[in-house]
Amino acid sequence: MAQLASLASLAGAGLTVYGQVRQAQQQKVAAQVQQENLRQQQAAQQQQGDAQLAAKARERRDTLARTLASARARLGAGGVSPDEGSAAALAAGLKTDAAQDTAEEAAIMSARLAAGRRSLLAPDGSVNAFLRAGQTLGGTVRNLLD
Repeated sequence: MAQLASLASLAGAGLTVYGQVRQAQQQKVAAQVQQENLRQQQAAQQQQGDAQLAAKARERRDTLARTLASARARLGAGGVSPDEGSAAALAAGLKTDAAQDTAEEAAIMSARLAAGRRSLLAPDGSVNAFLRAGQTLGGTVRNLLD
């Protein structure tokens, strides 16, 4: 009778380990599906961010072109060559400011996208289930040996 109890305990431990391994497999599949969904969300966010950056860059480029054309026209009307001296410095300054604004906008958008991303170090639980199964089996074997 005592041998039957030991065999039943061992069979129970085996079923427990099997159940935990199955649960770990299901968790792994669920984690993979969740990871794929997260990847798709990040791709959509990236596309949206790229579209916003492109629209703002186009708007900034158009504004810069209008401002430069207006400054050239005023300088030309005043008898100053728009491609020399202070007029050229003004144009270069406007272009530099626009380039800095574009770079800052890109950095801000990258930071926003990065803030929304999950950490790569987040545990998915796939290894923990196997460790728990090993602990359960070890505890059962220890009880049988006692």
